[in-house]
Amino acid sequence: MDVVIAGGHGKIALRLATQLAGQGHAVVSLVRNPEHADEVTATGARAVVADLETISIAELAEHLDGSDAVVFAAGAGPDSGAERKDTVDRAGATLLADAATKAGVRRYLLVSATGVDSEPDPGRGEVWAAYIAAKKAAEDAIRADPNLDATILRPGRLTDDPGTGKVLLAPPPVGSGDNTITRDDTAAVLANLLESPGTTGTTLELRGGKQPVVEAVAAQSHG
Repeated sequence: MDVVIAGGHGKIALRLATQLAGQGHAVVSLVRNPEHADEVTATGARAVVADLETISIAELAEHLDGSDAVVFAAGAGPDSGAERKDTVDRAGATLLADAATKAGVRRYLLVSATGVDSEPDPGRGEVWAAYIAAKKAAEDAIRADPNLDATILRPGRLTDDPGTGKVLLAPPPVGSGDNTITRDDTAAVLANLLESPGTTGTTLELRGGKQPVVEAVAAQSHG
């Protein structure tokens, strides 16, 4: 499988690239900063410099040509302001979708966030509210795009703890409780979703849990 990951230097993306390359898949990771290319290449992926805030649909589509799937794992980052939440987390996701359509790529995985179905906590400030709004708008656009076979994944609070290989994966809403999930396990779920076309059209919440990743993904497949 040929996979393109947008936001290739992100913590989830680096783990995903490592897993996919280790399984023999061809991976292209898109990065904004050329200084990150070496770290991406170390995962086994091919690094391509492409800034989602400035690149055209046509140019991005060239990088996607011949691919089987795309993964949007980009984000403006914790230190960015409200404006970049929109230009990266929303506009970047829809730009990738438009480029995928132009390149003839239907399979699309969107890494979203938990909590987008609720009003953001006003106590967390305007940047957080902008982040939730951007993720919600991206989800709505991707979900409504008839040219995509999309799966939307909403990880809980991400940690750098070692992965357990066991998760809770279910359509929203999920019950209250521990809402954490490791980045290792998130990457493992994404890798399995890529090979599970039966999850097309689903929106899935992800937490740490008790079900092995392969079984959890298979349980959400409708085909």
